[in-house]
Amino acid sequence: MSVTPTPEAPLGMYVHIPWCVQKCPYCDFNSHNLKGGLPETEYVSHLLDDLVADLPFVTNPDGSLREVTSIFIGGGTPSLLSISAMARLLEGIKDRIPLASNAEITMEANPGTVESDKFVGFQKAGITRISVGVQSFHTEHLQSLGRIHDAQQAIDAIKLASILKLKSFNLDLMHGLPGQSVEDAMQDLKTAIALNPPHLSWYQLTIEPNTAFHSKPPTLPDDDVLWEIQEQGHALLSAAGYEQYEISAYAKPGHQCQHNLNYWRFGDYLGIGCGAHGKITKAHPNINSLDKQTCELHRTVKVKHPKGYMDLTRSYLDQKNPVDDDDLAFEFFMNRFRIFEMCPKTEFQRTTGRSLTQYERAKLNKALSLGLIQETPTSWQLTALGKRYLNSLLDLFV
Repeated sequence: MSVTPTPEAPLGMYVHIPWCVQKCPYCDFNSHNLKGGLPETEYVSHLLDDLVADLPFVTNPDGSLREVTSIFIGGGTPSLLSISAMARLLEGIKDRIPLASNAEITMEANPGTVESDKFVGFQKAGITRISVGVQSFHTEHLQSLGRIHDAQQAIDAIKLASILKLKSFNLDLMHGLPGQSVEDAMQDLKTAIALNPPHLSWYQLTIEPNTAFHSKPPTLPDDDVLWEIQEQGHALLSAAGYEQYEISAYAKPGHQCQHNLNYWRFGDYLGIGCGAHGKITKAHPNINSLDKQTCELHRTVKVKHPKGYMDLTRSYLDQKNPVDDDDLAFEFFMNRFRIFEMCPKTEFQRTTGRSLTQYERAKLNKALSLGLIQETPTSWQLTALGKRYLNSLLDLFV
């Protein structure tokens, strides 16, 4: 496929911190219970070496490096890191790759692992956005989810984030919890709204393979209760001035998560740290045309287990897989239709390097006939029905 890449296309970076105090029974992320001391000095060194090893993926044909516009530090529990380790990590990144002056730098935090001095220190180290994993304000629900904090610690953590006057911060909240009623779910939302976070991630608990909940499934609310929670919750958030811009994300104007938007817009991102995933579009000179370039789109995966990742005898890179032409349309629409903004048709060619095939055009026509999307001469956009039946829409492109 050939395309001239847009020079200003955003490049994100995901950094994975794999340790947590206690793995939650619903969690299928690459996280590991912390046993003994946190090897943060060694691990940060490996993260920076991992970044250096990835730099050829983001080197332009003229030898310059692409600029990073957002960093998301996830886990695990990144707030387990000391302030000095976080500062060393961020300074090391800046020393190795250009970082936009207005870059959004997010860190996930657990209310049970932070206090006021540490939040202030993380901000001084360069964090501009904190995502606080609250999940619920009901102690009994927190216990059923295996969380190590209580409701008051959650409230205190959000108040601290608010006082810091960061560029933004997020409150993570779950619904559809074991034994949760519609009233419980709405009370959680009302408590969250009263704390006035600029961004609120509100998502339904799902039972994933390879989790404790999958081995011993709890009793979850039935479909009627789940639908009522969704309907009432959306109305409550909308009335409070939050706009739903993504399936599970609501934000006040100007506070959408830029890092996640880059994911859903099919942008590029480096994945640094054990088990981290990346997506890179690499441009090469096209020998058949002096004014064009050939682009290769790859997905990368790093070595998953911390011990293997920090083994100096092997590469950090576990997989580097090209995305086939046949998969491009599915991957594009699978990501792009997660967000509710208009999708310019030019984005498809710009990010995939090719035009729609007749087969893909037929899939879009089917979605149109079912009322799942609407189309103009220049754009596509989800309908209300498409938002409700997103999985059915995405299944069309498989």
